[in-house]
Amino acid sequence: MGSASKMRGPNRWTAQVGSFSLRFIWHFIHFIISACFFVLGLAGAVDSYLISSGLLKKYNDLNLGKLQYLAIVLDSDEARQTSHVIKLLQWLSDVGVKHVCLYDEEGVLKKSKDAILEKLSHIRLFKETDEMLPLDKKNMTLELASPSDGKEAMEKAANLLFTKHLELRNTTEDQGDNIFTEAHMTEALRAVGCSGPEPDLLLVYGPARCHLGFPPWRLQYTEIVHMGPLKSMKRGSLMKAIYRFTLVRQNYGK
Repeated sequence: MGSASKMRGPNRWTAQVGSFSLRFIWHFIHFIISACFFVLGLAGAVDSYLISSGLLKKYNDLNLGKLQYLAIVLDSDEARQTSHVIKLLQWLSDVGVKHVCLYDEEGVLKKSKDAILEKLSHIRLFKETDEMLPLDKKNMTLELASPSDGKEAMEKAANLLFTKHLELRNTTEDQGDNIFTEAHMTEALRAVGCSGPEPDLLLVYGPARCHLGFPPWRLQYTEIVHMGPLKSMKRGSLMKAIYRFTLVRQNYGK
């Protein structure tokens, strides 16, 4: 009994030392990671301030020739922050962006349409018939989109393709392989007036790092950038994202 008690004492002491060492290492790693995030956040805030204040000259005159259409995807919780949405649109207008699409998963932005247009009288709603019309310096077109638009568009396009298939089937006996390609669907979407312009740049605000169901057929060559939470958005970060996009060289292939 005495020898067993003597053996148990050192083992317990070793276990306590090991447990303390592991806790120390975990807290040390956590401190290092937290410090890195703090430094990165501080650097980003300073960078954003310098850009917003105009001290970094290269951001003052953005070349928006490449940015014909900008899409913004918002998490539904973020989309309910109407005041932040209005401020974001005002920043885009001040920068000189002319065509903007706002998208969220639950159609929250569509319900806030009147409040947005009331605060921003120089913005008019986008219509398929006046797609990409040139605007003067003060005006902007705004498209409000949600997943219901995509479902409706796919239903209309599928019905059109099915109707064409039946017409072709009734006029000829030899059908061969009746294959519908992406090009056929794109043409059908355009025919039913649901294709919509393809955004050059898509900015995502919210926790998710994806396009949250934004119509994929409109994202063939779109650059996607995650911007973080809408409540902590910064004008400088927005200008920096647009500036970086203007420097991107896109190879479309043949």
